Amino acid sequence: MGSAMARRLVAAGYDVTVWNRSREAAFALETEGARIADSPAAAAKGKDIVLSMLFDDAANDAVLRGPNGAISALDKGAMHIACSTISVALSEKLNREHASRGQEFVAAPVFGRPNVAAEGRLWIVVAGSAYAIAKARPVLEPLSRGISVAGTQPAQAHAVKVAGNFLITMMIQSLCEVAIFAKASGIDPAAMLEMVNAALFQSPFYTAYSKVMLEPPAQPGATVALGVKDLNLFLNAARDRGVYLTIAEKMQERFEEAIAHGLKDADWAGGMLAAAEFAAYPKKDLVQDQSGT
Repeated sequence: MGSAMARRLVAAGYDVTVWNRSREAAFALETEGARIADSPAAAAKGKDIVLSMLFDDAANDAVLRGPNGAISALDKGAMHIACSTISVALSEKLNREHASRGQEFVAAPVFGRPNVAAEGRLWIVVAGSAYAIAKARPVLEPLSRGISVAGTQPAQAHAVKVAGNFLITMMIQSLCEVAIFAKASGIDPAAMLEMVNAALFQSPFYTAYSKVMLEPPAQPGATVALGVKDLNLFLNAARDRGVYLTIAEKMQERFEEAIAHGLKDADWAGGMLAAAEFAAYPKKDLVQDQSGT
């Protein structure tokens, strides 16, 4: 995701310096006009705007706030745009730290897979002060097909993001179970999903995720492990607010089953279909185990 976004910024004419935990992953960007920094601090030093796109809270905390972290190198008045999917709690912590240093902070998590990022068609949810959002918008526009403003507190954008990802989780789970039901009913799962989508939703996301689920790519755009991480971010934010979400709690069990079947690194949609099939035929699995056939 970060490489695709950086490439879009280079193409838009920005002077881009990149840092990646695996330096070799940034080499292609260097040939296209980006500079490679030796550390997060070096990438941020003297820059007016820094964007972060990292896997999880731990990676964000280490890269942004650890030794040679980007935040310590940012000048007063400079801006950090956080594009990662991180916890609401970490977003709040980053906002406090930036404020204490006199820096601007905008949360700008994105919706879309890496291929969508490469096309500059991400949907970006932003939150922060009106001044900061106005400053961030020209940098975000080459990356996106649309920008929504969630509020004035950066953590509000990350709340929208984790809620949106939970809806993706439930969409994938429902598609999985309908596909299994279709097969048991003698109906081609792809045809079933296409007919229902055409009749009820007309959603390009149902179309796209149905295809990925039934024909998982060789290189996952998102893994089951990523789905687990996103679900936990949503549940933790809800629990911090004293909210109990029954279906979300149940989905933790589904992910645990997928991981138990060795699907942690499988494509999120395809892996969850495989896990749903294990769950759908528990008695059949038991008979097979006992008979050895």
